[in-house]
Amino acid sequence: MTSISYVQQQRITRLCVRCGLLLMQYGAESAVVVDLSKRLGIALGMNSVECSLNFNALTLTTICDERCITTTRDTINQSINVNLLVQIQQIVNKTEATTDSDELTKLTTQAFDELDRAVYLPWLVSIFVGASCAAFAYLNGGSWSITAVTFTAGMVAMLTRIYLSKHHFNPFIAVIATAFIASLIGATTYYFDIGNNADIAVASSVLLLVPSFPLINSFSDILKGYVNIGIGRAVFTYMLTLSACVGIVMALVLLRIQHWGF
Repeated sequence: MTSISYVQQQRITRLCVRCGLLLMQYGAESAVVVDLSKRLGIALGMNSVECSLNFNALTLTTICDERCITTTRDTINQSINVNLLVQIQQIVNKTEATTDSDELTKLTTQAFDELDRAVYLPWLVSIFVGASCAAFAYLNGGSWSITAVTFTAGMVAMLTRIYLSKHHFNPFIAVIATAFIASLIGATTYYFDIGNNADIAVASSVLLLVPSFPLINSFSDILKGYVNIGIGRAVFTYMLTLSACVGIVMALVLLRIQHWGF
């Protein structure tokens, strides 16, 4: 096996940490982040790769011929993108399957540069989110008027959330604003006596704010031994839920609705 120079090891280290950061940012669980980062480094010629995760940082060490290089990177939470996670896994698999290639590091770096980061258009996402909220309202016994109000509330709320996220607002502020707008539109069923059960409209309008994916990841991390990051993700999820509650209460107080609930 050809000896790897210090400069080459630096490039491989940067590539491994880039892989881990992308996985963390777009919603992968900790076990997947560590596994793919290690596999990528070993496939590129490292003897060993060690990876340590925190809620907002990643530390990675590559070991080659008793020489260690360690780097730490901050991470920023992005929206969930399973398509991107699958692409990264395919790159790692392809790198492992390639043998005796002097350009392997360069080819892998190029593959990361060419990742397809395309997402659905905001208006299209908002329509489907509104439709899912409306379907939930209808399945829970809401009339067609309740379903229509819920659709409007969910769609407008999702557009608001996408806009605030795009402009880098604090995630908790974004959730409060989104819950406020969704509840404000949904609660008009109380104010104007629309439909057969106004409670359904308010409850269904904020369905898009349920943090199911992060919550599942937090429990998975804790069960697989990544307790620190699992607790961090759980606290973040609970804060998002609390923020949604604050937004709902603000809307109900503004409209002077004294009672809400089934």
